[in-house]
Amino acid sequence: MKNYLIGIDLGGTKIEIAVLDKNQIVQFRERIATESKKGPKHIINQIMTLYKKAKDYIGNCPHTIGLGSPGSLSKKEKILRNSNTLCLNGLPLQHLIEEALQQKIILENDANCFALAEATLGVGKNHQLVFGVIMGTGCGGGFVINTNIRIGPQQIAGEWGHSVINTNGPSCYCGKNGCVETYISGGGLENILKSHNLSLLTANDFLNKKNYSDDEKLILENFYSNFGLAMANIINIIDPDIIVLGGGLSNHEPLYDIGIRQTYNKVFHDHPSTPIVKNSLGDSAGVIGAALIGGN
Repeated sequence: MKNYLIGIDLGGTKIEIAVLDKNQIVQFRERIATESKKGPKHIINQIMTLYKKAKDYIGNCPHTIGLGSPGSLSKKEKILRNSNTLCLNGLPLQHLIEEALQQKIILENDANCFALAEATLGVGKNHQLVFGVIMGTGCGGGFVINTNIRIGPQQIAGEWGHSVINTNGPSCYCGKNGCVETYISGGGLENILKSHNLSLLTANDFLNKKNYSDDEKLILENFYSNFGLAMANIINIIDPDIIVLGGGLSNHEPLYDIGIRQTYNKVFHDHPSTPIVKNSLGDSAGVIGAALIGGN
């Protein structure tokens, strides 16, 4: 009887499930909208719907489950905190999902899942220190040392999205002002667009425009500049062997040209050379990493 690794990626806009075989090859994969505005119970029901489909695929074969979610579980109360899916904060999410699925799960930060997948099977393979970045609904980060996730005693290692780059900047749900996430995540960029009466544009629509007004050009220039500042801070602190970008905004090609130049201009070195590259596992890196974590 085969053993399978099941991964679940709980994102702000979508939930994805994947089934990996013992060779870490994806055999089944499906996604569904998160619909977080409908609340925690609905989100857990969405997870249950996907899990039932995965179970239909593997039958009665034994399996493990890993789940990646924004934020992390508090060490004492085991409740979720720091998630940008705000309705889940303060809940014993792992317990609730285990109760619903009737199966033990391992819950880990989604950016850590992404970083592990890229460091193990993706473009970060054979690099000692990999920093993985998610630029999606929010900004997550995680780093992997010799294919081991660095969690940290407070379980916040890699949370670069909530480092402050402007104390007078926009307010963040975390309670601070001017976090990286308020500038270069999809949600942050869309809030900036709304403040300039450009609320009809999504972040991706804006970044993929062919022609920009003067006002839009300034927003775009600031986006690249803030990206460079955030990346340079990471390089200056941990000097990773490679930085891998993921999330919807990572598909914006100028990040690997203009964004890298903006980064290198701010790095504390005369000749910076840290590779900043697009992920190679696509937008399923997170769910693959979750599956790997569940199987460890």
